[in-house]
Amino acid sequence: MLIALNKPFNVLCQFTDRSIPPRRTLAEFGLPADVYAAGRLDYDSEGLLLLTDDGVLANRITDPRHKQAKSYWVQVEGEPKPEQLSALRQGVVLNDGITLPARARALESAPALWPRDPPVRFRKTVPDAWIELTISEGRNRQVRRMTAAVGLPTLRLVRVSVGEHALGGLLPGQWKPLSPMETSSTRA
Repeated sequence: MLIALNKPFNVLCQFTDRSIPPRRTLAEFGLPADVYAAGRLDYDSEGLLLLTDDGVLANRITDPRHKQAKSYWVQVEGEPKPEQLSALRQGVVLNDGITLPARARALESAPALWPRDPPVRFRKTVPDAWIELTISEGRNRQVRRMTAAVGLPTLRLVRVSVGEHALGGLLPGQWKPLSPMETSSTRA
């Protein structure tokens, strides 16, 4: 079984939390029993999270050797310059080494997304813009660290696809089982 969930902002990618006070978890979304996240999506990130009850499939999705591309829409502080996008495309030096080259492009306008709760802080004197970034690695907070390294701090981060699986029209907290055909493309 493979499930696509639109993980809301400030939700953990696990079913329990021992923090005090406890944070929101996947337990509140009525997911089938025995599924678990195939990969991670940071607490403060939103968008596509795949869940499965199949360990082999989870490994295929998450293991870096399989190079599953993950695409994000990233609201950044500042306006991306060609050299900043070029740096993302070439690979960025982070404290844990250089990243693999990414696909990066500026979006002409903000994507049609649901409102975030709480909203991103608006500042009249600081412009913001959206970029689409596609990576094939999965380092801790990698997209945020990459954009910061090129001088474009992340304000909002929404994952829109993993491999062949796209977020589509799912709203935050909504999920759907993926069809056998969609699942088999991940196994190939």
